[in-house]
Amino acid sequence: MILATLFTIAVNPPAIAAGDAQRGEYIFHAGGCESCHTAKDGARLAGGHRLETPFGTFVVPNITPDPVYGIGGWSEADFIRAMTEGLSPDGSPYYPSFPFTSYTRMTERDLRDLKAWLDTIPAAANDPGAHDLTFPYNIRFGLWPWRWVFFRPQPFVNRADKSDNWNRGAYLVQGPGHCGECHSPRNFAGVIDNGRALAGNPKGPDGKAVPGLRPNNDIGDWSIDDIKTVLQIGLTPDGDVMAGAMAVVVENDTGKLTAADRHAIAVYLKDLPPLE
Repeated sequence: MILATLFTIAVNPPAIAAGDAQRGEYIFHAGGCESCHTAKDGARLAGGHRLETPFGTFVVPNITPDPVYGIGGWSEADFIRAMTEGLSPDGSPYYPSFPFTSYTRMTERDLRDLKAWLDTIPAAANDPGAHDLTFPYNIRFGLWPWRWVFFRPQPFVNRADKSDNWNRGAYLVQGPGHCGECHSPRNFAGVIDNGRALAGNPKGPDGKAVPGLRPNNDIGDWSIDDIKTVLQIGLTPDGDVMAGAMAVVVENDTGKLTAADRHAIAVYLKDLPPLE
């Protein structure tokens, strides 16, 4: 009887409960998905936004449940692998313009909940088109050596010597928020310089300099409350208003976080060590 039971479990493993779509909508905002995956005047999350980079133009994909142009045919496992390993359902590598290098730190629960919510939005049969990259970056096979050298999946691990607020803020910044993708400098291969993470980027996604988030950078004299206010309504301590890409982030993402999560992010950022 015991052997028969074990055999049954092995052949038909217990099903994992479906994700929580309501909670997934919150993860969606924490992850900044809206800002990239919805093109101007386009259907929500149907892709088409164009990212101009030194390597060429990346076209952001459709992530609606459309089975042809979106992710409607993806399983939960497909989605989690894409987010944490940067691999498509057929095993092809994604370009790191898709920030799986940050999303790899997200918890499985958050990813399952996010997928559950994405499955509820209206499908849009929109073909965003292909990337327009310069040689040799248009040769996708070249992503394999890039991955071997520069990418290691790394789930987020809480630090025992830090507070719950600090750890929550670190998770949001390093994982779903992927703040370092814009606010950090990159090397010749387009890889974040981890030694100078969050120290600012002289050339951001829109070609403009992105400020640093460390104490000796642009927000060094901001208080925790100042940071929380910027994340909520985009108003800086000197009365200026965020514009450009950060204004979109505030509107679509950080402005929709809970006050507790904005506080946690501020606690983490204020505790970053300065870099010369």
